[in-house]
Amino acid sequence: MRLYAAVAMSGFRRYATYRIATAAGVFTNTVFGFVLAYTFIALWHERPHLGGYDRAQALTFVWVSQALLATVSLLGGGFQEELQERVRNGDIAIDLYRPADLQLWWLAADLGRAGFQLLGRGVVPLLAGALHFELALPADPLRWLLFLCAVLLAVVVGFAVHYLVGLCAFWLLDGAGVAMVSQLLCLFFSGSLLPLTVFPGLFGAVARALPWAAMLQVPVDVLLGRHAGWGAAGALAFQAGWAAVLLALGRLTQARATRKVVVQGG
Repeated sequence: MRLYAAVAMSGFRRYATYRIATAAGVFTNTVFGFVLAYTFIALWHERPHLGGYDRAQALTFVWVSQALLATVSLLGGGFQEELQERVRNGDIAIDLYRPADLQLWWLAADLGRAGFQLLGRGVVPLLAGALHFELALPADPLRWLLFLCAVLLAVVVGFAVHYLVGLCAFWLLDGAGVAMVSQLLCLFFSGSLLPLTVFPGLFGAVARALPWAAMLQVPVDVLLGRHAGWGAAGALAFQAGWAAVLLALGRLTQARATRKVVVQGG
C-alpha cells in the first residue's frame, strides 16, 4: 500500500506543477459555469421545479458540476491518453515488468490527479458561483462527508471507464475514435449538460441506471439531500456496484491484452 500511496502523491504533485494550465482551467470552468447558470435561470423561469429541482438546487447542480468536471475527467484529460500512447510506443512493456499491479498503479496515479483537480480547479468555481448566486449548499457536515465519499466513488467509476477505453489501444491502431465516443456518452449521460432527472419515462430511468450517472448525477444529488438516510447508502452502493463491475471487467480485459502483448512479442 505504501507503493500506491507514493504513486498517488506523485500524481498529485505532477499536476500541481502545471500552474498556468490550472489557472486557465479555473477560468474556463468559471466562465462556462456562468453561461450555464444563466441558461438554467431562463429554463427554470419557464419550467419551475423541472426535474424536481427548484432554482437554487438547479444552480447548485451547475456549479458543483463545474467543480467536478476535471476531478472526474468528464471531458477526458486524465490518464487515458497517456496509457494509449504507452501502448502504441511499446512503453507498456516497462509497466508490465514493474513489481506492481498495472490497474492499481494507474488507479493510484489517477486518484492523486483527481485530488489535485478537486482542490485546484473545483473550489474556486464553486465559491464564485456561491458568491454570485443563491445556491442550495448544505450546512450539515455529515452531508458534505457523504458527498466526498460519493466523489471518491465517482472518480473510481470514471477511472474504470477510462481504463477500459485506454485498453482498446491494444487492439486498435488509433483509439481516438473510441475515446471521442466515450467522452460524448460521458458528457450526456453523466448529467453535466442537464440533470438526468429531467428526462422522463423509460429513457430517463435507463439513463439514471447507467454507470455514467454515478460519475456526476449521484454525487450532486447526495449533496443536495435528494438521497437521505438509507437513500444515501443506496446511492453510494449504486456507485460502488458499478465501480466493482467495471474494475473487474477492466482486469479481465487487461489479462487478455497482456496475453496479446506476449503473443506479439511486445
